[in-house]
Amino acid sequence: MKFTADKNLILKEILISNDIIGGKNTISILSNVLLETVDNTLTIRATDLKVSFQTQIPVDTDIPGCTTVMCEKFLSILRSMPEGDIQFEAGDGRLHVFREKEKINFKLRCIGPEEFPAFSVPAEQTLELASRDFVKMIEHTIFSVSDDETRYYMNGVYIESGDESVVMVSTDGRKLSLINRSLGYGIPFFEAVIIPPKFLQIIRKTSSKEGNIQLTLTDTHIIAQFDSHYLSSTLIEGKFPNYKRVIPQQQNTVCVVKTTELYEALRRVSLLVDQKSRRIYVDMEDSMIVLSSEESDMGIAREELHCTYNGEKARIIMNCSYLIDPLRVMDCEYTAFAFSDPDKAVKMRPEPEEDYFHIIMPMS
Repeated sequence: MKFTADKNLILKEILISNDIIGGKNTISILSNVLLETVDNTLTIRATDLKVSFQTQIPVDTDIPGCTTVMCEKFLSILRSMPEGDIQFEAGDGRLHVFREKEKINFKLRCIGPEEFPAFSVPAEQTLELASRDFVKMIEHTIFSVSDDETRYYMNGVYIESGDESVVMVSTDGRKLSLINRSLGYGIPFFEAVIIPPKFLQIIRKTSSKEGNIQLTLTDTHIIAQFDSHYLSSTLIEGKFPNYKRVIPQQQNTVCVVKTTELYEALRRVSLLVDQKSRRIYVDMEDSMIVLSSEESDMGIAREELHCTYNGEKARIIMNCSYLIDPLRVMDCEYTAFAFSDPDKAVKMRPEPEEDYFHIIMPMS
């Protein structure tokens, strides 16, 4: 195998491959990335057995072939190379990476591709939607996924079909995030599934947000095709909680505040929260909302913001991270807190309402 590729073009795809592979693998071949040249196209594959990735980039091929190399070391070599074209040549159990002009030479040990797991590309997709919409849906749900492995059925994002919409939900039992994105056209029904966060994070990180993304769902896997990438993942088994039961229906008390002002104030006040509980106090009355925190050994933080509020004086105690995480992705001018009682669930949503919201359970 012998080919020439642009440094930045191949580096971008090997970075994604390294994210797929993650840390050390007990199976050595899974620490490697597969490189295969046919005509003037380089196919790159990586997998950790649960999540698999495939992409193609244009190269100048002199001799077609296929091999695998350790992804982490290959990535380090590519990062160190000067800008421009890089030559690659495989032979005698080594991948030769070099630039003749600068007399730069690396020889990296190869493993044959025979034991590398296969990657199957689906013939038909279940669902097609705008990449920008899907990335937005990921951004509004990914931070509410539970990391409690004893409740594995909450360790991912639940996705289900509506008449002309797609719903994505995540929860860890203390907070819940939901987005119901209308597509404006009928979509084929598909069985609801639970998607692992790693799969979604990679799409969020690597998607150009241009064009459409095609999703294919089977009983055990989800496959995404976007840009020049194919991404596959096993699904999480189990029954997702009935999220509709925990969404409050009657919440007549509403506090509305400017989103950017709230976000910046929370970031400041959170500097002095107790690091274990992350407790923050939210006091509301008339046209003022007060955010305060106390770290016993360090001090107290307090900040007042103007708001519109239609209820009696109230204090809600919440985990500040549950407020900051949604605000990072809320691109609305105003944010509303709706509740019926300070000790019951709070709905955090845009004002006016849009197609997403976040449910937060107060602390005692």
